[in-house]
Amino acid sequence: MSQIDQPRSPPLIRILLLLFLIGAAAAGAGEPTKKLVVPGEVFAVAGRTAFVFTPDANAVPSGPKPWILYAPTLPAYPDEAERWMHERFTQAGVAVAGIDSGESYGSPDGVEAMEALHAEMVRRGYATKPAFLGRSRGGLWASSWAIAHPELTAGVAGIYPVYDWRSYPGLEKAAPAYGLTPEQLAARATTLCPIERIDVAARSGVPFWIIHGDGDALVPIGPNSADLKKRYEAAGRGDLVTLVVAEGQGHSMWDGFFQCQGLVDFLIARSKAGAQESTPRITSQGSADQAP
Repeated sequence: MSQIDQPRSPPLIRILLLLFLIGAAAAGAGEPTKKLVVPGEVFAVAGRTAFVFTPDANAVPSGPKPWILYAPTLPAYPDEAERWMHERFTQAGVAVAGIDSGESYGSPDGVEAMEALHAEMVRRGYATKPAFLGRSRGGLWASSWAIAHPELTAGVAGIYPVYDWRSYPGLEKAAPAYGLTPEQLAARATTLCPIERIDVAARSGVPFWIIHGDGDALVPIGPNSADLKKRYEAAGRGDLVTLVVAEGQGHSMWDGFFQCQGLVDFLIARSKAGAQESTPRITSQGSADQAP
């Protein structure tokens, strides 16, 4: 049979099939998916995938609901290693939420994405002043948020966190997130590198609780957690930083990092304190809301 003799699908059927496929693709694009390690919700914010681990309703205090802002939110994170602590947060009535801003490394774009999530969480009745948990490179997200919005930061906790992108991931990898060349980013380190501006958080009284291994070769404790503590001390606020040094530990999956009672207690206490400091206001429509 020649090509022109081969049977064809009626034009209407082909068009309907094409519209179905386009519609299915559009529907899939509008429904973000993410595997959650504890019960919660996945939703879209500003075109990005966000999540919230839903707290135990019986444990949530009255008034603005306490929550923890988490980073880095990426397809693989939060992961199974963190289940223990997230279960304890939600059991205590504290939600955990994050938004996938890609490998933003503390850049202004990453902060903007977190601002969008923050606005959505406040709209849902959560406190204007969450605590923040930054794991590894998530420390760049956490510290940049605390610098940009100290008034919206109840406290920051870190698990072997990065605060200086010159140590990790390095200028070559960090620069694209800032829309700069490595040379340009290096030249602007004093205004763009979180560790160089952490005194803003110190002067504003933002407390930190950090656990970091002294054998960490990937994210060295010296230019990151230890330097943050030194800079707080130089600002006269060293009492606001608790740095637990895990002797002999590197950048590993050691249970001590992810089942750390001190870190959990700090985040629960600070998120609840932040919720108490979040004051309601009356909107122009007459409904209760929270002041930014």
